[in-house]
Amino acid sequence: MSTLHEIEVAIRKLPDDDLVALRAWFAECDAAAWDRKFERDVAEGRLDALADAALRDAREGPCGGED
Repeated sequence: MSTLHEIEVAIRKLPDDDLVALRAWFAECDAAAWDRKFERDVAEGRLDALADAALRDAREGPCGGED
């Protein structure tokens, strides 16, 4: 297994085309990890308070004192 430092060194040596491909792969990998975390948080009810507050705000109408 490579250390983070070894991976960083290897990345710095990549040709431009490979670096572009790595960025695309990492963006997809990172997005998938974020999606899994979000889905876990939803399933565990961690976002319920935020959802309730958003629904309450929507029912109460626009805010900010606009005339």
